[in-house]
Amino acid sequence: MSSGGRDVPVDHNYGMDDAPAHPTRRTRWLRRKLVVCAAAAVTVALLVTGSGYWVRASAAEHVYELADVPAAPVALVLGAQVRPDGTPSEFLAGRLEVARRLVEADRVRAVLVSGDHREWDYDEPGAMRRWLIDRGVPADRIVQDHAGLDTYDSCLRARRVFGVEQAIVVTQSFHIERAVTVCRRVGVDAVGVGDDSVRRFERAWRWGAFRERFASVKAAYDVLVGRDPALPGPPETSLDDALRD
Repeated sequence: MSSGGRDVPVDHNYGMDDAPAHPTRRTRWLRRKLVVCAAAAVTVALLVTGSGYWVRASAAEHVYELADVPAAPVALVLGAQVRPDGTPSEFLAGRLEVARRLVEADRVRAVLVSGDHREWDYDEPGAMRRWLIDRGVPADRIVQDHAGLDTYDSCLRARRVFGVEQAIVVTQSFHIERAVTVCRRVGVDAVGVGDDSVRRFERAWRWGAFRERFASVKAAYDVLVGRDPALPGPPETSLDDALRD
């Protein structure tokens, strides 16, 4: 603007240096939220990394190829999805085929099939038993655990309910280290054989492998706190009978 024929510069920052520099309430809230989110992300990363290392270290030298696995009294087959018509999914069938071959090679004397049967019309152990019998495994060598709701429950119930002291654990290879680790930590002298036959289902396989990173955190927590299984149950002699026969 001009005054008296001269241009007078206008300072648009006039008075700004004297304004309070305090952040607004919303800015402070956003900063706190970012700090909390960053801390949570670091914590999750440490938990995932640490529990993954624990699983791998604990299972080291206890996972074998089918042809090399040492004999044990029992094969513990962990449950997986069953279709609406009552037949095992490809992933579960892959596990069962490993168990069948263990029986055929006289590496185990009995098979403990452990899975979810919380709903009357959804029966993983029953489907597993039928699959094995249809393929030549003697019915009296198969024992069902109807309350193996997750890996930890299956392993702990194998020890407490069925009295398993030594076993070959069977599941997919992306899951086998966690399964062996949990079983060994709850008192079962376990080795493992992983199934790779369903790698052709690439999307499901990748998802399973990704999920394992976080499942290891839960496994570490369950073992650390000594969680009881969801359905503890009294001791059973069915596996002893199968081994005796």
